[in-house]
Parts: sequence; structure tokens; C-alpha cells
Amino acid sequence: MELLIILLSLGFLIFFAYRGFSVIIIAPLCALFAVFFTDPSYVLPFFSNVFMEKMVGFVKLYFPVFLLGAVFGKVIEMTGIAERIAKIIVRFIGAKQAILTVVLMGAILTYSGVSLFVAVFAIYPFAAQLFREANIPKRLIPATIAFSAFTFSMDAIPGSPQIQNVIPTSFFNTDVYAAPILGLVGAAFIFASGMLYLESRRRKAAANGEGYYGIGKNKISEPTANGELAATTETVHTQTSSASTTKIVMKDWLAFLPLILVGVMNKFFTVNIPKWYADGFEFATLGLNEYGSVNMNQQLAIWSVELALLVGIFTAIALNFQAVKANFQASLNVGISGALLATMNTASEFGFGGVIAALPGFAVVQNALSTAFTHPLINGAVLTNTLAGITGSGSGGISITLGIMAEKYVEAAAAFDIPLEVMHRVMSMAAGGMDTLPHNGAVITLLAVCGLTHRQAYKDIFVITIIKTLACFFIICLYMLTGLV
Repeated sequence: MELLIILLSLGFLIFFAYRGFSVIIIAPLCALFAVFFTDPSYVLPFFSNVFMEKMVGFVKLYFPVFLLGAVFGKVIEMTGIAERIAKIIVRFIGAKQAILTVVLMGAILTYSGVSLFVAVFAIYPFAAQLFREANIPKRLIPATIAFSAFTFSMDAIPGSPQIQNVIPTSFFNTDVYAAPILGLVGAAFIFASGMLYLESRRRKAAANGEGYYGIGKNKISEPTANGELAATTETVHTQTSSASTTKIVMKDWLAFLPLILVGVMNKFFTVNIPKWYADGFEFATLGLNEYGSVNMNQQLAIWSVELALLVGIFTAIALNFQAVKANFQASLNVGISGALLATMNTASEFGFGGVIAALPGFAVVQNALSTAFTHPLINGAVLTNTLAGITGSGSGGISITLGIMAEKYVEAAAAFDIPLEVMHRVMSMAAGGMDTLPHNGAVITLLAVCGLTHRQAYKDIFVITIIKTLACFFIICLYMLTGLV
């Protein structure tokens, strides 16, 4: 019964999220539904001390990242940087390769250390420009961005600084380059499968006469670059021939500078902030005992991203100050509104996951999965995938799994003669599998940034989710057959 309550709560959340209801209100209601049927007297305490604590904690940590990411996205759009980069890529790769272009851009950002949520804000202006140029349906943008930032570059390619690839290091005494051959083969599997699927969707849309703004009753409207509403009664034709023949000058190449600086400065601050605060920071030394001390391990990555984004924002503004000056206030307000919505959507989901993880039924799920599969690789993959799906968080799923099972996995790996590097790579990739179900915070943020609903765009994201999940079991089979690490 306790397990059924959790499944019903999760099912309601997915259903209402897919139907377009705001998870800001639906997530707490579904969480408290589960609490009520566990014990009605728990509802108010769980709401105050679990849901709200988790939600507010998320906002406290990540709102500046959301805000700066949104501002960065608006600035690169206002300054024409997105248009310039689209021009260069169309020139060298071709308009028909718009999907590949977006995937590579997202992968570069993610692998350089840019947060997944920030990557969504940064990639969308480029993707919208390229898809509009190539007349590819806008509804495919979310799946393309999800594929670029949430899959192979996040946890499969060795060396990724994303949290899903970092968490196992502290449990298995490995590093982020663990199992490089398996990681690269898994990344290649994901990349090839995902590109084949997305290109097949593009070709099918083109054969049906569907352009960027859709077709028939599914047409969409959005502001164009000059602020006017795009027409939805006519088919938008591809406008890539002029872009492919236009001469590219040095000023166009400078458009890449803000992106490069975000990645480079993120690494710079990650390395140097610990040196600046080698002894940590205690407010007690200032006579402010009530503020305690700063958790440098928790804040390092966040501070690094925030400072790197500030550098990127100021650099983008400097490249075309006049364009920003003309419409800065209105665009800034739009960016802030988007950041607020995205933060609250994700924070509400985080609160939901916290409530579910605290219920007795969650322990039933953990115990059942931990005993159902004896092989540590399969057990780790299944348990991590399941918990990531339930909580709607890859980092949450792998944290819970390793927090409970790490010692058992180390013992089992030794018994099965499995290198801990392989355990690291398998569980890291599993964390980014079923976490992208409809209630996932990053998915909700992605759809909100793109201005689309689950009904319009989630189906293709789900296929990418399945591909990523299968890739984890693909590398398990590969290891068992070849012993490659």
C-alpha cells in the first residue's frame, strides 16, 4: 500500500505536468496526497519541514545561477551573437545540419562545465535561430537541447565536470576520467542513436510540409527578432542560401568569445577559489556568529558558474553595447521573469522528491531493488535509474543510491572482480537515464524556456530518455563480453 501511494502520487504529477498544469502548485499537492494517505496527521509537518525546506534550500543555492543564465541567454540574443554564430555554422556545416550544430554546441557547453540549467538558457537562442533558418519544427528544439546537454556530454564522456560524474568519485575513490573506453563507446552509442532519431523526425516533418512554426492546428506563434508576432498562417521558407554565401569577418568570429570565456573562466574559478579561501570562511571572525561558516565544497561549483556567467554577460554586452542599450530594460525583465518561473518550477519538483524520499514506501522501493539483482553493475544501474526517475533528479537518484549502497557495491565489485572505475561509469550514466521523465525539473525548465508544453514536445524527449537508459545497459554488456575499461 505504501508503494502504491508513491506510484499514484508520481503518476498524478506526470499526468498533470503533461497536461500543462503548473508544477509549482501540482508538485506540492501530489506530494501531500502521498503524505495524507500515509498518515493524515503528517501533512502539515511534512509541508513545513520537508517540502518547504527542500524547495527553499534549492532556491537559496541555485536561483542566482538561473537568473544569470537567463540574463546571459537574453544578452546573446539582443547583441546578435546568436545570429552571428548561426551564420558561421550554416556557412561551414550547412543549414541541413542545424540539429548537429545545436547538439555540438550543447555538448561543448556541458563538457566545459556549464550547468545543465544554464546550458538550456544559453543554447536556446542559438537553436531557435538555426531551426528558423533551416525551417525545422520548433517542437524538436527541446529534444535536441536535451540530447545535447543531458546525455553523452553530461556523464558518458570521461572528464565531464557535471555533478552526475563527480558524485561517484567520493564513494569509489575514482576520478572523473573513470573507465574511459566504456565511457567513449557509450557516448558514441548515444550520439549515433540520438542523431539518427532526430534526423528521422526532421525528415518526416519536411515530407509533411511542416516548417518552424508547425502545421495545421498545431501551429505556434512567437515574437520575431524585431519584436513583431510571427505569422502563423503561412509556411516559413528556408532562408539559408544568403547566410551560406555571406563573407564571414572577424567581428562574426568574436561572437564565440562569450561562450568560450564562460567555459574557461568556470575552470579558472574552480581552480582558484579554493586557493582564495584556503582556510574556508568563518563569520565568527567578523563577530557574526549567527551566520556560521560557508560550506566551500557545496558552494565552489555554484560560485564558479556564477562568476563565469558574469564574465560572459559583460563580454557579450561589450561586443555590441548599442544593441543592448536600445532594449535592455524590457529584455532584462523578460529574462528575470523566465528565471523566476524556471527556478520555482524546479524547486517545487525538488520539494516533491524530498517528500517522496522521506516516506516509508520509498524504503520499500529501495529494499526491493537492492535485493532483486545480484550482479552489482545491473543492480546499480537499475536502482539508480529507478530512484532518479522517482525523484526526477539524476544527482538525487545517484546520491541516494550510493549513500545507502556504496559499501555493498564496493564489496560486491571485489567479489565479482569488477574495477570500481566500471562501477563509477555505469552508475554515472544510469543517473542520467530515466531522470528526464515529465516531472524532471530540467525538462520543465527546458520546455518553459522554449515556450512549449509537454504535449507539444515531450514525446521526442522521452525517446532520448530511452536511448540514454539503454546506453547504460549497453556498456554493461560490453564490459561483460570484452572486459574493456
